[in-house]
Amino acid sequence: MALLDLLKAVGLFHGLTDEQLQRLIAISQEEVYDEGQVIFRQNAEGDKLYFIGEGQVEIRIRKRPDAPERSQVFLGRGQIFGEMALLDLGKRSATVQCSRDRTVLHSISREAFTALCNSDTAIGYVIMRNLAMDLSFKLRHRNLDLGADSQ
Repeated sequence: MALLDLLKAVGLFHGLTDEQLQRLIAISQEEVYDEGQVIFRQNAEGDKLYFIGEGQVEIRIRKRPDAPERSQVFLGRGQIFGEMALLDLGKRSATVQCSRDRTVLHSISREAFTALCNSDTAIGYVIMRNLAMDLSFKLRHRNLDLGADSQ
């Protein structure tokens, strides 16, 4: 599958034209990892968004400094992670580790993304709208889960 077709399937990029997707591809960097390699650690500075071209990664979270890391989810082709790095200068909320050899990731730095959005505000609008919808969905589900625990 071509990178353009992959991006068309990523929810974060829904609503962008082929030309706009090509502009995102132009600022992305390909990174290849093998099983066991850490892409980034929880509490590290966040500066990139990643989308998975091939392979799989594991999202791991440590809830307390003295607690062990726990696996939360596995992500594969066409899925994204690290998107909060496009929004703020906050720390990473999880550790991401490669779980398959030859996992191909495509990254977009916050700096390159911001420059692209400044030159084409429509791209920034669509992506930020999609990010807001995704975060809203996750927050609602989290609140529903918390409400179920209290009953």
